[in-house]
Amino acid sequence: MHVHVYCSDGEAKFWLEPHIELANNYRLSRGQLREIEQIIEVHHDEIKRAWHKHFPS
Repeated sequence: MHVHVYCSDGEAKFWLEPHIELANNYRLSRGQLREIEQIIEVHHDEIKRAWHKHFPS
């Protein structure tokens, strides 16, 4: 399970399991990546629910 993050400065991909981990980064700063990771942590359960709703198994 993963999320893609896009903004005007660049883009990144984060794995959500087994823990939140940066998979790829293109042009985002360390500060931006930290902020994104914090947002993912806060919304982790919501993101997982949306993933399972979109990709039922």
